[in-house]
Order: sequence, then structure tokens, then C-alpha cells
Amino acid sequence: MAYSLKNRSLLSLDELDARDIQQLLALSHELKRAKAAGTEQPTLRGRNIALIFEKSSTRERCAFELAAHDQGAHVSFIGPDHSPMHEAESLKDTARVLGRLYDAIEYRGFARQTVRTLAAHAGVPVYNGSPDEFHPTQVLADLMTMQEHCDKPLREMRVACLGDARCDKGDSLLLGAALTGMDLRIAAPRALWPAWQLQAQCEALARVSGAKLTLTELPLQAVAGVDFIYTDVRAAMGESDAAWAERMALLRPYQVTARLMAAAGNPSVKFMHGLSAEATEEVFESPASIVRDQAENRMHAIKALLVATLG
Repeated sequence: MAYSLKNRSLLSLDELDARDIQQLLALSHELKRAKAAGTEQPTLRGRNIALIFEKSSTRERCAFELAAHDQGAHVSFIGPDHSPMHEAESLKDTARVLGRLYDAIEYRGFARQTVRTLAAHAGVPVYNGSPDEFHPTQVLADLMTMQEHCDKPLREMRVACLGDARCDKGDSLLLGAALTGMDLRIAAPRALWPAWQLQAQCEALARVSGAKLTLTELPLQAVAGVDFIYTDVRAAMGESDAAWAERMALLRPYQVTARLMAAAGNPSVKFMHGLSAEATEEVFESPASIVRDQAENRMHAIKALLVATLG
């Protein structure tokens, strides 16, 4: 475990290069094997990590807490009712104080500028836990899961992402594919495609990595021949009931069904998700579903990030 990203924050995957990602994934697999074998060595004793959650997430919290505890670190959970982010004390001063008390900060909330301000002023690593823009630790876990279920290198894998493609995970998956050279097909209504600035950025990265990035409104075209079909939540946390209803209707043709899985024409195709409601129960509970591996691997990917930045 000699690889190091010492004292670096992670707000978005484009802060890493292809080698960084490969090294983090290799470390994730190594730490997972060590935990299973009972040979894991804690390297973060004496470290303290603040988890600031303005937006709730059971899986995110558990993954960070267990990753830290396995490596000997301590965590302080600061939930929505006690968040210091919007009190009289300025955000910059809050960041500086937390940086004096803690060795790292993980932030999950709603305002994308908050996590950037924390990273700029805390003086310690800050990890983006999905404010509203990118979710790098989730996509690291996704890439790790793909490696476990496909013998191909990442640059030869074919992935279809269906649904709202301008969400945090969709944007991060686009960045991950562009950096690692994957063949990623995004199927979504044109109104829900990633922002054109991000598309341009990823196309530039793809010219270096050899990635193939496709945007389409045709889900059956997107899934042809893929190794993985990925979907995510249809509306963001905090949006109104009316927004949910409108988005559900817009994205109904992109729901992952058994028919859509079969359209891949690959008997080994696997199903991945951000939230289970975007697929039918038949798909979610099928042998093709690897969603529980995804959920577990978030802990191992986060652990690798903690070890690389703090160890």
C-alpha cells in the first residue's frame, strides 16, 4: 500500500488522472481482500474525521464510518440539526476551525459551493459526499464493482447509463469513463443530458484516453452489446412532489426492465443502480443485479481514499 495522495481533497474525479484512479482501485481491492481474510492493518490510528451531513444518507454514513473505524480512525457525525454551515460564523472561519480540530472532512449537502469553500480553507483533505454536482466516491465504487464482474480492462468495458444524466452520479460516471477510456452510452431525454460544458470537458479527456462517449434519446440503441446497464434516481432529494411526478413521466421509457436487459444481447450483462426504484423488482432481484456489491464496495473505495490521503 505504498501509493499516496497525501493531504489531497477529492471533490470531483477530474482532480485525478487515469493512473490515480487505477491506483485507488487497486488499493480498494487490496483492502477488501485484507478485510475478508482478517489481515487488515489499521494505518489511521489517531486520525479524526468530521462527517458533515446536511443531506441524509444511511449508506454514505455507514460506509464512511466503517471505513474509518476499520483503519483505526475516529469520526464525529454532524447531522442536519447540528450543521455549522449556515450559522452566524462565516463558512471560511468554520472551515479553518474544523481544519484545526480534524484531519479530514467529508461533506454531504445541497450547496455545491460549500464543499469548495471547505476545501479551500480547511487546510485538510475534504471529500465530496454528493452536494449537488459530483459524487466521486460512488463512481470509484462503481468502477471497482465493474472490475469484479467483468474480465475486461476498464478501457474495453461498455456501459449504458439510463435516466437523468445530469445528476451527480451521471456526471461523475461520464468523467470516470472519459478518464479511463470506457465506452459509455448515455440514454436520456435531451433536456436531461449533462451540461454542455461537462460534455466538452469529457470529450477532450476522451481524445487522450480513447474513451467513446455517446449521448442518445434511444434506450434500446444505448444498451446494445453492453456489459453493464446503470441507472440512478429520477429526482433529487429535496425536490417537490410535483417535480417527482413530472420527472417520473419523462423518464418512464428509460426504466430498466427485463426486456431492456435482454436487448443488450449479452447474457452476462449486469445491472447497477443508484436507487432501486428506477428498475423493476424483477430486474432488481435478478441474478444480473450486482447492486449489493456496489453498496458494499462504497466502503472499500472510501477506505482506499482515506488511506491514500491520510495514511
